[in-house]
Amino acid sequence: MAADIDEQPAGYDRLLSAEHAGAIARVAAVIAERRPRHVVFTARGTSDHAALYGAYLTEIRLGLPAGLASPSVVTVYGARPDLSDALVVGVSQSGGSPDLTEVLRTARASGALTLAVTNAPDSPLAGVAELSVDIAAGHERAVAATKTYTAELLALLMLVEGIRAGNGALPAEERDALAALPELAARTLTDTTPAQLAPRYRFAGQLVTTGRGYAYPTAREAALKLMETSYLPALAFSGADLLHGPLAMTDPDVPVLAVVGSGPGGRSMGEVLPRLGERRADVVVVGSADVEGATRIAVPEVDERYAPLLDILPLQRLALALALARGEDPDAPRGLKKVTATM
Repeated sequence: MAADIDEQPAGYDRLLSAEHAGAIARVAAVIAERRPRHVVFTARGTSDHAALYGAYLTEIRLGLPAGLASPSVVTVYGARPDLSDALVVGVSQSGGSPDLTEVLRTARASGALTLAVTNAPDSPLAGVAELSVDIAAGHERAVAATKTYTAELLALLMLVEGIRAGNGALPAEERDALAALPELAARTLTDTTPAQLAPRYRFAGQLVTTGRGYAYPTAREAALKLMETSYLPALAFSGADLLHGPLAMTDPDVPVLAVVGSGPGGRSMGEVLPRLGERRADVVVVGSADVEGATRIAVPEVDERYAPLLDILPLQRLALALALARGEDPDAPRGLKKVTATM
C-alpha cells in the first residue's frame, strides 16, 4: 500500500502525457459530438467515490444532470431503464464486476452512449462499452485501492474538461494547471503529519469524515480506507447532512476529519466547523488554511476541481499509519479480495 501511494505523482505525470491525454481527448470529442442530455455513472466501492466526483464535475462544468445508477435495478430486479439520450459511464479499476458490465450492456442496448473508465483496457467492462478510457495506473499491489482511485479522478477531470471544450482538447490554461499536479502531489506526500496523528487515534471507537461539494467524495473515500485497513467504523457525511442530525453523535471521543478547501464547497463548511467546536469534537482539517480549534494537515491551495487529487493523499497515509498502529496488516484486509464480483 505504501508503494502504491508513493507512485501517484508518477501516475499523474503518465496520464497527462501526450499519449494518454490524446486518447482521452479523442473520447471526449466523440461524446461532445453526440451531445448526451444527461450522464449516468455506475460503479462500486472506491470507484463509486470517483464516479461521485465525476457527477459533480458533470453538473457543475457541463451543466448536464448526472447521477449514480444502482446496478441492482438491472441485475436483481430485471428493470430496463430507457437511457437512449444518456451517456452511461462505468468506472471500475478492474473492469471485472459482472453487475457493472451488465448495466453498460443494457444501457447500450437501449441506445445509450456507453463509456468504460478502467485500469484494465482488456476487461469485460471495456469490451462491452462503445468507448473506453485507460487510466494507466499500472499494477496495484495492495487490496485497498489508492493509485487507481486518483487515476480515475484525473481521467474523469480530463474527460469532462475535454467535453466542455467541445473538441476534446484541453485548453492551454487547463493543461498548464494540470501539469503542476505531479509536483504538488509529491510535495504533499512528504508531509509527516498523518503518521504523527495515527497514535492519537489508535484506540478510537469510531470516526466521522465530512466535506462538501468536490470534497465530499474525498470524505467518503477516506472513510472507506479507514474501515477496510484499520477496521475502524467511519461514517462519511456531507457537511450539510452532518448538521441534519448526525452532529449529535460528535463529542471529544469521536474524531472528525473535515476536508475544507478554498472554493465554494470549503467556504460552506464555515457553518459546520463552529458547530463541531460547540460539541468539543476532536477535529482534523485537511486544507490549505488553518482553522481555529482544529489540527491541520496541510495541502497546497489549488482550484477546487483539482483538490480531490491532493486532499486524499494524506488521508491514504493516515489510513496506512493507523492500521499499522493498531497492529493490522493494511496489505491484507480480512475478508477482502482485489476484485469483488457482484450481481
